[in-house]
Amino acid sequence: MAQLSVIIITCNEQANIRACLESVGFADEVIVLDSGSTDDTVALAKAAGALVHITPDWPGFGPQKNRALALAQHPWVLSLDADERVSPALAKEILHAIDGQSSQAFEIPRLTQFCGQWIHHCGWTPDRVLRLFRRGAARFSDDLVHERVIAGGVVTARLNTPLLHFSYPTPAHYWRKLEQYSQAWAQQRSALGQRTFMARAAAAGVVAFMRSYVFRLGFLDGAMGFAVCTMQAQAAFGKYFALYCLNLKNDRSNS
Repeated sequence: MAQLSVIIITCNEQANIRACLESVGFADEVIVLDSGSTDDTVALAKAAGALVHITPDWPGFGPQKNRALALAQHPWVLSLDADERVSPALAKEILHAIDGQSSQAFEIPRLTQFCGQWIHHCGWTPDRVLRLFRRGAARFSDDLVHERVIAGGVVTARLNTPLLHFSYPTPAHYWRKLEQYSQAWAQQRSALGQRTFMARAAAAGVVAFMRSYVFRLGFLDGAMGFAVCTMQAQAAFGKYFALYCLNLKNDRSNS
């Protein structure tokens, strides 16, 4: 059987880490790379048998996941977030896939729960993410946020069983992530010299809602679907508004 390393980056994930680690008990090695948790994340991860490493800084999601990837020792790597779970059916499919070795990387469909309800539309499903790959065949982009696995020229296949994503148990979790991601996205784009204006931010929000609620059938998810699409619109507006504010700040500094 091919051997598998699971890599997880964490920061204050005590509410999630135990269940996440329990779901990957089938792996040969589980690595947790923590970036300064002040809760019980590290203790819980160690108690669950994970190999825990701690970094003193936070370089962004992409660079941090590359650090975790560098710690993996086995031929195959599965990258997870702490709020994700691997079901027994998905674990079985993963082991079968890496043992067959017909491909060097696999996309996994992801099913996300929002405030206790699974969302099947809104552009959230199927949310295929490349998370399983042969070590050395892929790496993470250096993006501060919304990082992705880069596997250029690698044969990629798709698994069928969804990865379960418990990302937003309450609206407060969504707002916290929205602020974090919006600021990181804006800082990254500002560093690249990108500029925007208020009308662009407003248009981004309107387009995001229409795309998610109408064209991606968000209305079929009922009230929660409407909430998701509205929040996606606010997220689209928020990141461009954050960039707009950075542009103004930089203009004042340079004047």
